[in-house]
Amino acid sequence: MSNDTQSTPGSETPAEAQSAAAAGEAAGGAEARIAALEAETTELKDRVLRTMAEMENLRRRTEREVADARQYAIAAFARDMLTAGDNLARTIEAVPEGARAGNEALTALIDGVEMTERDLQKSLEKHGVRKLDPVGQKFDPNLHQAIFEVPTEEKPAGTVMQVMQSGYVIGERVLRPAMVGVAKGAPKPKPTAKPETESTDGSAS
Repeated sequence: MSNDTQSTPGSETPAEAQSAAAAGEAAGGAEARIAALEAETTELKDRVLRTMAEMENLRRRTEREVADARQYAIAAFARDMLTAGDNLARTIEAVPEGARAGNEALTALIDGVEMTERDLQKSLEKHGVRKLDPVGQKFDPNLHQAIFEVPTEEKPAGTVMQVMQSGYVIGERVLRPAMVGVAKGAPKPKPTAKPETESTDGSAS
């Protein structure tokens, strides 16, 4: 009779069970590490995407600031030039009509002043400075400054009727509001009294 023992199906020796447990733990540890690596990868990907978005926003903001700086850098200088333009216009307006006739020296002087004023306006426009011409337009407190009211029934109330001093804008910013006279409009009609009605008994109500 043989002393060799045969293992029955499904039975494990302690060594085999320990080995299987170790293999299970190793597999579980590998899955945990894989899950941790995947989570870390997702987090890193999210950080990269956020960083790229922030860099894109920074690039756009920088481009906008550079464009604004380029456009509005001359704002202070242009504002000073408006005073020079006003003086040129006043000089031209101060010469009475007909005074040029027979006076070649005065005619040449005024022609030179007018040419200088036109060149100044062209130079301002070249650098984005635009003159406002609001006559006939609706009063806009962002662009205009009302100096007086003009009683009239020809235009709706709030219509710019006269410009006392020209206004200017540079880009989307106001360099100087236009000083204007605004239509006051016709007074509102007073409500008429309702006619009295007679009651059925003949008395007025």
